[in-house]
Amino acid sequence: MKLDVFNSQGKSTGRSVELPEEIFGAEPNNHVIYLAVKQYLAAQRQGTHKVKTRAEVKGASRKLHKQKGTGGSRKGNIRNPLYKGGGTIFGPKPHAYDIKLNRKVKDLAKISALSHKAKSQSIVVLEDLKMEKPQTKQFAGILSNLKLNDKKIMFVQPEHNSEVELSIRNLPAVLGVMLSDINTYDIMNSDVLVLSESAAKIFSEEETAQA
Repeated sequence: MKLDVFNSQGKSTGRSVELPEEIFGAEPNNHVIYLAVKQYLAAQRQGTHKVKTRAEVKGASRKLHKQKGTGGSRKGNIRNPLYKGGGTIFGPKPHAYDIKLNRKVKDLAKISALSHKAKSQSIVVLEDLKMEKPQTKQFAGILSNLKLNDKKIMFVQPEHNSEVELSIRNLPAVLGVMLSDINTYDIMNSDVLVLSESAAKIFSEEETAQA
């Protein structure tokens, strides 16, 4: 899959990058994407929910009245779950929501997500940015030149670049990540995947090295 490389003015540089068909031309597996997204969202949950049982709420432990002879129902103490302020029956307790997925399944999900973006022509390759200082307005202008200012963007770089990252930080519709940190959820949650030229070339280099 060959894509043109655009500059910050939104014009073609005349260069192109060949993205490997093994990744971007693969047949997407929607079920493994679902599993990977489910795992990601589950991992975001803290699992700290907690309610008090009848053993933990405040209140005397004496029996309210004798068991028989009153004509009323049997009652325990004031901490009975049937009373206001009593304990909760079968309430939530702290626990983890983590879901285990095999590495091959997660890799296949990521490949499927990337191929979805390729099939919908939602991948743009941008030449490497060299910013002298962080400037949100400048990066927003680049997106406008690429006609992407109304899209949810995932911007991928090969390595840490503080000037670019600080420029992106105040743009709510733009997520900046390093290539090593991309995940299925973020790919599927974006409208357009913007790869820096260096990041796009790494895909081809890795595929060549494995061949």
